Order: sequence, then structure tokens, then C-alpha cells
Amino acid sequence: MANLLILGSHVASSRVGGGLANLALALSPYEIEPIFVPTTLMGRHPGWGPPGGGGVPDTLFDGMLEGIAANGLFARIDGVLTNYFASQAQIKSAGRAIDAIKAANPKAIILVDPVMGDAPGGLYISEANAAALRGELVPRGDYLTPNLWELGYLTGLPTNTLPEIVFAAATLGRPTVVTSVRTDAGLGGLLVDGREAWLATHPEAKTVPKGTGDLVAALFLGHLVQGLLPPIATAKALAGVNGVVEAAVIWGTSDLPIVGAAGVAWNSPQLVLEKIT
Repeated sequence: MANLLILGSHVASSRVGGGLANLALALSPYEIEPIFVPTTLMGRHPGWGPPGGGGVPDTLFDGMLEGIAANGLFARIDGVLTNYFASQAQIKSAGRAIDAIKAANPKAIILVDPVMGDAPGGLYISEANAAALRGELVPRGDYLTPNLWELGYLTGLPTNTLPEIVFAAATLGRPTVVTSVRTDAGLGGLLVDGREAWLATHPEAKTVPKGTGDLVAALFLGHLVQGLLPPIATAKALAGVNGVVEAAVIWGTSDLPIVGAAGVAWNSPQLVLEKIT
């Protein structure tokens, strides 16, 4: 059994953020026990308008992590998924927790999803929080899952072509899955690991619910802790997200139907991988 710690947003009526990851991992066919520490408590995704609720107070967030540690669970955590944070203090607390988990279990997989912005809107957290993410958490990640816009923001490099994307991701110095990559073959993700890169694509849907990047990260980590090689985990995660988006279109839902389509998320046939370097 794998214990996975999720640090991210809880949005009551929208399938996004840490709440989405918590559901997806709990519904996996693997033996996974998620431990979810929310960074926010909101009623709906801010993209729909004023979300209601707000950030979890820093002392409360710290206290939840302290309680988990006090129960001796840090040594039993096999993976950590970081998502959206409401403050710099939360980000620093997450960094301390990751360090303690790694000290207790060096084999724990740390996946940092640097949730900070997207095209065309750009940055949707404060510049201070973005700087804290880049300085505190990105260096602690064993794997990163930025979208294309976030990759450009993190590196300050152009990301207009596949060679540019590969080069930018390689500068981060750790295996990176870049999502929202558009090619002539469709939409997909690019795994860059050192000098090697693999691309997996699928047809792009006309309407895509929020939360696809969050779901890619959760599925990718779930597959990794089961021992799948990163390229295979990437292709399976992207296939799962594509399947859930297709289910949302068929069912006419405005959110990702992760509960109803959990089987699709985890068991969709792996996308074709193209090794490009």
C-alpha cells in the first residue's frame, strides 16, 4: 500500500486542485491511501466568479502537517503531490514537510505541480507566491508537471517550438512533464528527462473543463508509485485525462466527472509515445 500526501486546494463544487487529486487517487485500482491537507477552502472555482471561502490560515495549515508528523506518518509516506498554495508561509511549510519526509523515507517521490498560471490569462497567484514556488518547491521536486505557460514563466525561456520546450524543460534539471503542448497531431504532454524526451498526443476537445493539469499530476504520481517507468506513466496519465474529458463531453458536465469516470481515468489504453530526442 502507498500513502500519498496531497497539499493543495479544496474546492467544494468543482473537480479541481487537491480535492480532485484526492478523489482520483482514492478511486485508483492501486492500493493507495491519500492524505489530503487543504491549502484553501472554497465553494467553486474562481473561473466561475467569486469562489466563496478563502485560504486556510497559515497556522492551521502548519498544525495539520504537525499532526500528521506527530502520528509518525512522515516515515510511511511514499509520495507527495503539491498543488495550489494560498501564501508564501504555506509554501515554506510544505518545503519543511518535504524535507522531513525525505529524511524519514528517502525513497518518497516528490511531485511538484507548480500551479501559478496559464495561457491566455497569465499569472493567477501573486508574484511573491510564484517566486516562493520557484525558489522553495521546484528545487525539491523529483518530478515537475508545469503547463506550457508555467514552463516559460519558471525558466524565462521561449517555448514556441518542440525543441525550445525540450531545452527549457531540461534546464529545470529534473524529469518534467509539460502539459498543454499543441502540435499538428493534437494536444498532449511532453516528458523531458535529461537529454531524452517523449511526446504523447490526443485530439483536442472543443470544450475542456478545469482541472486537467491537476488530474495529469495525480495520475502520473499514482502510476509512478506503482513502479511504472516515467514515459509509460506519462502516456497512461494523459490517456486517462483524455478519457475523462471525453466522458465530460458525452455527459454534458462542466466539471471533470472523476467519480463516474474513475475507471476511464486509470484504465484507458496508453497513448502512443513518440521519442523525439
